Amino acid sequence: MSDYSQFENKMKKTCESLSTQLATLRAGRANAAVLDQIQVDYYGSPTPIQQVASIATPDPRTLVIQPWDGSVLKGIEKAILASDLGLNPQNDGRMIRLVFPPLTEERRKDLVKQTKKYAEESKVAIRNIRRDAIEKFKKQQKSSEITEDDYKIAEKDVQKLTDDFIKEIDKIAEKKEKELLEI
Repeated sequence: MSDYSQFENKMKKTCESLSTQLATLRAGRANAAVLDQIQVDYYGSPTPIQQVASIATPDPRTLVIQPWDGSVLKGIEKAILASDLGLNPQNDGRMIRLVFPPLTEERRKDLVKQTKKYAEESKVAIRNIRRDAIEKFKKQQKSSEITEDDYKIAEKDVQKLTDDFIKEIDKIAEKKEKELLEI
């Protein structure tokens, strides 16, 4: 019978990607994950901050970024300013401090909107995977690799898979929204 594992894996990866994306949304607490998407120009090539510096959390509202190579300090500062984190890096010449101010009600609402947007993008990706799967099975049916009944079963199974992953995306987004609104 039909093999769904490749489509299931793609859907799983979409959920993991959403979780990673949502981890970068700051929730009022210092969390090194907010820096995951930021790239620093390191000798001409974009490099993740984690690969050029150590990141510590001395208290719940502060991140300290200490580059292993002092020459990259300005680059890190520029990359943080250019990002959409809304944080002001404090550079003392050896390290950068990021102080996370408490979230305002307006900022919380913006972050919830961002969460919904990321979740919707993930749902679209899941639906595109479903469409690809159904097209594949339709081609197999047309070329007589599978029967009409097998095609109908495959279509139903892929739809169930899609529904399950859409529910998973809703759960992930709901958890993040709750976290954003509780603080």
